[in-house]
Amino acid sequence: MLISELSQRSGVPLATVKFYLREGMLPKGRPVSATRAEYDDDHLARLRLIGALAEVRGLPLARIRDILDLVDHPDSADPVRTLGRAVEALPPYVATGGEHPLAHAAMERLGLVYHRDAAAVAQLDHALRALEAAGLDDSPATIDRYSDAMRDVAIGEIAPVADMPLSEAVSYAVLGTAMYEPLMLALRRLWHHHLVAAATAGAGDAEDATADAAASGAGETGTGEIGTGETGTADAGAAGH
Repeated sequence: MLISELSQRSGVPLATVKFYLREGMLPKGRPVSATRAEYDDDHLARLRLIGALAEVRGLPLARIRDILDLVDHPDSADPVRTLGRAVEALPPYVATGGEHPLAHAAMERLGLVYHRDAAAVAQLDHALRALEAAGLDDSPATIDRYSDAMRDVAIGEIAPVADMPLSEAVSYAVLGTAMYEPLMLALRRLWHHHLVAAATAGAGDAEDATADAAASGAGETGTGEIGTGETGTADAGAAGH
């Protein structure tokens, strides 16, 4: 395909495609003349990766370059660390230096295998300290509940990686993490909304049932009083006789 079609199919403006080419973020196409080049599906996939990171997640170009470098030059001697470094280019960004005792204690208790200098370690420690400072529940039971849910998600996400070449796995891991984390956040919040709404509706139904029962009881009492009134009238009539 020509560059105009590449731009159209990727949804990336032509000027931006040319910028990525000049910056070396997008490989050059195959020359077909002095002024024209052809591009293929690999270029399209690359553009979609860059576009997702730049436009959807708002990553700075320096971070995107780091990710692309790992995609292009993965360390086959340590694929786990390569995948980790690629994902670490994604937000949130926290200081990674120093010790992270809360995170290490939690992960050792959970039995997780991890690199001690991984950004996620610092992120976990930062999160646990924030919970503690806010006075929120950071007990082992709470951490276990979140860990169990994330383990199930991670199992499904990692399964396809086993059959991929490392460079493709890096791209998949970064793109998947970048694009599915907002989905998880949105679904979590929607489930909160749903559960609160359902609980509120349940409470409303109970209140309506109580009100209906009270109204029904009042109606029956009123009927009895009318009967009493009729009896009183009869009694009055008898007394008159």
